[in-house]
Amino acid sequence: MLVVEDEPDIRDLVVLHLTREGFRCRSAGNGIEALREVRAARPDLVVLDLMLPEMDGLEVCRRLRAETATAGIPIIMLTAKADEVDRVVGLELGADDYVAKPFSPREVVARVRAVLRRTQGAATVAGGEELIRFRELEIDARTREVRVDDRRVELTPKEFDLLRFMASSPRTVFNRLQLLDELWDLAFRGDPSTVTVHIRRLREKIERDPANPVFLQTIWGVGYKLGRP
Repeated sequence: MLVVEDEPDIRDLVVLHLTREGFRCRSAGNGIEALREVRAARPDLVVLDLMLPEMDGLEVCRRLRAETATAGIPIIMLTAKADEVDRVVGLELGADDYVAKPFSPREVVARVRAVLRRTQGAATVAGGEELIRFRELEIDARTREVRVDDRRVELTPKEFDLLRFMASSPRTVFNRLQLLDELWDLAFRGDPSTVTVHIRRLREKIERDPANPVFLQTIWGVGYKLGRP
């Protein structure tokens, strides 16, 4: 696991609590160092501060998501900014969760466990199905791979979990609060617009025409569903 934070006291505190919980941690103090560490060590998860010297956390996140080798590594962002726009931008770039400063180290540990549980713990979707097909869309729960027209689509861990969850109950309409509770854990204190951001990102990746989606359909005034197989 990699903790990226430019303030030594905060960085050491987070590392200390994660280490006490049994996680092996590396650390970095700026964005350039963070990229180098991720590429070299391929950590299971990155705790990434938003405000960093050399290169900010948003740019680090963007670069990691753009590279095939690092695109699937879960990212939890730490942000001191009160502006919701910064958090939404982070989620749009592919962050899986965020923790706002000031925070409790126990909260960070809980978020880390929750994200790892969702991305590593389950090998099958609800109902025991490991391979789901919706026309030309294929979701493989064993390898956590998604293909459209036999072309592999790179999804973040959160995007995959969202798609897989909805695929486990095709044609079921979920509202944003339901999806937030199911996929962002009860400890998450986010805005339902987080779900909207992830739905939009998924459409951009799996739909031929994101403005007229075939798979991820909007039921106006209610929520979203994965369309008929």
